[in-house]
Amino acid sequence: MGPIADQWINEQTKLEILAVIRSSREQGVSARRSCSILVIEHRRVVRWQQRARQGESLANRTPGPKDALHRVLPEEVEQIVAMAKSEEYVDLSHRIMAVTACDKCLFQASFSTVYRVLKEHNLMTARGPGGAHNGNSKAPVRKDLTGPNQRWCWDISYLMTFQKGVYLYLYLLLDEYSRKAIQWRISWQQTAEESRLLLEGGLVEQNILDLPEDQRPEVINDRGRQMKAKPIQRLCEDHHMPQLFARPRTPNDNPFIESAFSTVKRAPEYPGRFLDEDQAVVYFERYFTWYDTVHYHSGIDYVTPEQAHQGLRQTIVDQRRIKKLSQRSRRRDENQNRKTGRPTTNQTITITMPPSLVA
Repeated sequence: MGPIADQWINEQTKLEILAVIRSSREQGVSARRSCSILVIEHRRVVRWQQRARQGESLANRTPGPKDALHRVLPEEVEQIVAMAKSEEYVDLSHRIMAVTACDKCLFQASFSTVYRVLKEHNLMTARGPGGAHNGNSKAPVRKDLTGPNQRWCWDISYLMTFQKGVYLYLYLLLDEYSRKAIQWRISWQQTAEESRLLLEGGLVEQNILDLPEDQRPEVINDRGRQMKAKPIQRLCEDHHMPQLFARPRTPNDNPFIESAFSTVKRAPEYPGRFLDEDQAVVYFERYFTWYDTVHYHSGIDYVTPEQAHQGLRQTIVDQRRIKKLSQRSRRRDENQNRKTGRPTTNQTITITMPPSLVA
């Protein structure tokens, strides 16, 4: 029969293919390996399996239109490309680009649309210093959070200097709900005293001691000697903040602080090495101001940590959704008018790009 890829397949054949894959799995052959042998995309089989589990028919459905009425407009494609090529936004991922453009009223497009346009114009290379995620990591089971200052996570990270074997240390206290950097410190030593000052700074800044004891945040950290030190345990006990410990050699038990350190060291302007403590303090004062108030965080629906900490996350997300639906409706009308030859309506999109994006 030849390769199955790019062929229309009737319902009975689909069921037979699923039966073969199921039988192969019982014999120890993975579904991906079976799909490779059959020369069929694994994602295609997954869709059939999902429909079968939901009790739906596997019969071929009527194909949709070749060109959707709500497809992106030519002028929008130009704006996406212009933004991607501009120096100001060249380091942004396609997701951050889409969110930034929405909030600045440059254009309105989904993540997938921006990705597709960039890929078609050969602009979808690694946009930044980091590599791709492998998608295999799994988050640990944690109780749900409903607002800021319910769980804090903290850790210490090495900062390289220009002298081999000599390091500065970045102490970072993060709110897990909003991902806001509540407190940070730079030091030449890893000590319990510096850790105590970090946590006490967070208590004062967030007015935690004004809260009832049962509403104070729990604190999660790894099992380093600074975290297990008596002054830290006593501080948590005195202020009625439960202290949780990650399992040894299990960074996924405290993933948010690990991710924050990764973001810190993958920033385009990160110097890599620091001359002294003063230089590090100057850099991180600027960096964490940006991180909290400008940085669109992927883990909190692409709002800034400060916005999430203030409880504005859902409002911003809802506003973006309204913009997206409105733009979709406008595109349908515009594309329908162009298809039928009718004059365009007053709903035609007018986008004014900043001078920096107009080349």
